Amino acid sequence: MAAVSKPLIIVESPAKARTIAGFLGSAYAVESSIGHIRDLPSNADEVPTRYRTQSWARLGVDVDHDFEPLYIIPSSKKKQVHKLKDALQKADAVYLATDEDREGESIAWHLLEVLKPDVPVRRMVFHEITKRAIDEALDNPRELDRRLVDAQEARRILDRLVGYEVSPVLWRKIQPKLSAGRVQSVAVRIVVERELERMAFRSAAYWDLLGTFRPDDRESPFTAPLTTIDGRPVAQGKDYDAQGNLTRDDVVVFDEAAANGLVDALDGVDAEVTSVESKPYRRSPYPPFRTSTLQQEAGRKLRFSASRTMRAAQRLYENGYITYMRTDSTSLSESAIAAARQLIATEFGDAYLPSRPRVYRNKVKNAQEAHEAIRPAGDTFLSPSDVARRVDGDEAKLYDLIWKRTVASQMTDATGDSVQVAIQAIATDGRRAGFSQTGRVISFPGFLRVYVAGSDSNGMRDDEELRLPSLSAGDRLEIVDMEPKGHETKPPARFTEASLIRRLEELGVGRPSTYASILQTIQDRGYVWKRSNALIPTFTAFAVVALLKRHFSNLIDYTFTARMEDDLDRIAAGDEQSVPWLSTFYFGDGAPGLKDMVTGPLDEIDPREIGSIPIGTDHDTPIVARVGRYGPYLERGDQRASIPEDLPPDELTVDRAIELLAAPDGDRVLGVDPDTGKEVHLRFGRFGPYVQLGEAEGSAQPKRSSLFKSMDPDEVTLDDARALLQLPRVVGVDPADGDEIVARNGRYGPYLSKAKDTRSLDTEESLLTVTLDEALALFARPKQRRGRQSAPGREIGTDPVSGNPVQVKDGRFGPYVTDGKVNASLRKGDDPATITIERAAELLQLRRDRIAAKG
Repeated sequence: MAAVSKPLIIVESPAKARTIAGFLGSAYAVESSIGHIRDLPSNADEVPTRYRTQSWARLGVDVDHDFEPLYIIPSSKKKQVHKLKDALQKADAVYLATDEDREGESIAWHLLEVLKPDVPVRRMVFHEITKRAIDEALDNPRELDRRLVDAQEARRILDRLVGYEVSPVLWRKIQPKLSAGRVQSVAVRIVVERELERMAFRSAAYWDLLGTFRPDDRESPFTAPLTTIDGRPVAQGKDYDAQGNLTRDDVVVFDEAAANGLVDALDGVDAEVTSVESKPYRRSPYPPFRTSTLQQEAGRKLRFSASRTMRAAQRLYENGYITYMRTDSTSLSESAIAAARQLIATEFGDAYLPSRPRVYRNKVKNAQEAHEAIRPAGDTFLSPSDVARRVDGDEAKLYDLIWKRTVASQMTDATGDSVQVAIQAIATDGRRAGFSQTGRVISFPGFLRVYVAGSDSNGMRDDEELRLPSLSAGDRLEIVDMEPKGHETKPPARFTEASLIRRLEELGVGRPSTYASILQTIQDRGYVWKRSNALIPTFTAFAVVALLKRHFSNLIDYTFTARMEDDLDRIAAGDEQSVPWLSTFYFGDGAPGLKDMVTGPLDEIDPREIGSIPIGTDHDTPIVARVGRYGPYLERGDQRASIPEDLPPDELTVDRAIELLAAPDGDRVLGVDPDTGKEVHLRFGRFGPYVQLGEAEGSAQPKRSSLFKSMDPDEVTLDDARALLQLPRVVGVDPADGDEIVARNGRYGPYLSKAKDTRSLDTEESLLTVTLDEALALFARPKQRRGRQSAPGREIGTDPVSGNPVQVKDGRFGPYVTDGKVNASLRKGDDPATITIERAAELLQLRRDRIAAKG
């Protein structure tokens, strides 16, 4: 009996397919493409043989023929394509149900190009995965929007041209394997320039007083800081510039002695309230989340990275709990507003429900209005407790955040009163000391009943109250205490993921949907690393930014990069054509294009100059940090010293540099080897200290051997070095078969080899002492698993995805975390002793994603 034909719906992910299939039952076949099924070649091996002789094959884009891209089906997707083609044989119609954005439109177009269906094809779009939304999308299909496809293809080609043309310049001039990206380079520039501000910053010290006052015995005391002396303002941090200089001359500057002197002069005197100013306080709710604000708030409140936030949001969307999570819009549908208002009236009462729905307007540059804001899905919102019973920990926390923000956005304002009190005390020496304090009382919480936003600043939170006694001008106050306070100005704070996303959005650089991948990329490529939540640039990032600013200034210019986003939006709107635009960018039009930049006078680029960061001077001798092909190092005259990988650039002071330069260097001669007459050197390389016999002679490299882990470089002698240089050492010959037994030190530790057989040794020192009899005894035993087993680790919590306990362990490649199923190495900046379960869960999920990406 022949199979009954039915419509085939194709989506991007298996989870999305399962959810939709659950709504539609057996009337439809639902399959997944598992993301893109075609892309540009990722390496030379993926270029089809017939194209490999073409000059443009390396790029994967034929720049001389309308920038025609070369699309291939990666080997990891061929099985899925075959499965989709089989499903198509049984279909009487095809619905391309990928996401309604440029990326989703592009995936749908590639499916159409590869599958070439001979049945009717319809484009099906929806903003949430609910039964009502899917039925509505089936009833109202549309045509494929080729303008969106063109815009996405132009972006993909543009990024390929930048990456593949500029990256080789970085390889030649800085280090191998570096990469340049159109938006990632701008993000790195922002982080580097903030670090440069911190390096140039000079702190200033200043003092003031914190007074404690009480109106009478019935009232609680309150505090107020010193603000004026004889009517002149007391210097505060805002009055100093980045070099520690005062920016105004009408302030009074206190040092410690002056502050203590004023404390003595105020001893025994009373204070008086000189004014009380009261005004209404009102705070309106925040708009619903869009992609970037969700990433920022999840970073501040949940300590999630942007990629972790988007993974959890993706799962919530695919399982039908929230609307589409890649959106610039802050608007809500009428049904969503009705659901929120009904919930507010039922759960909180009419006092919390405004007379009219709130409508939010976008203030985002290049905002795309196609989607709603991110909100709970459906015409009634599932409660956070209901969702928490069905999803993992990350998803539950993120849904709770989205639910609260959405509901709060339709609630009434928070109201109250704000009071500012001015106080004066006349010191015994006649000086008039002025103090000031601002209090806040929230009389009606409004939306704060549900939601309080996180903050990057140390200011007062929206829901925070500071109650002051009931005071009037002329009231006498007892001075309970007067405490001198010392302060130092602070350098500008490093960017966090949340604040970097906000900065990129302010500049109009990139799209909100790409921010998570940008942040992950700049960390994975070694340009930025994290300490706590702060993003710290590497010295390599300094060199890359310096080269790009000097020789590819447009590519790293904020305005130029933002203008590209405008151009891509015009292509998506049909107001500009992609090919002429790409041609102007690549070949130029009056001004040099990318091709001219990468084939121009690159010999003028001095790698030594590009990779140099001045640190200071030591007795008139410059100290410079340099980026070499094997990592960063310090240079002072003829002296060199490696820079530790976990040392932030702004902490590399002159004193710290001198300390590193004073450590044992790689030029120490231990003595002369009596057998060869050559000098034996102790040196420090990127993989640690080693000993070397003589110097290179022509193409012949000198013999080298790494120090054992137990060896202290300061205490290594000539005899120690000569012993190390014997390795690998012939222990003897097995009389049974005549094979040599050799002691070697390998990447997994010390071992013995005989023909193709090996046995591990317990210690590195035994490489020098193991005898033939001991070696024969080891080979006589059954072979054990190579490498050492990880010792039992420290348990730090439960993984929200697997539900298994997570342990920190020490493995052969360093510390890692594991839930018993997946292992993930710790990154630079992760401390095994202090790593949190949240960070461990993030590393484990990144590892799962990489495993999934490889099929």
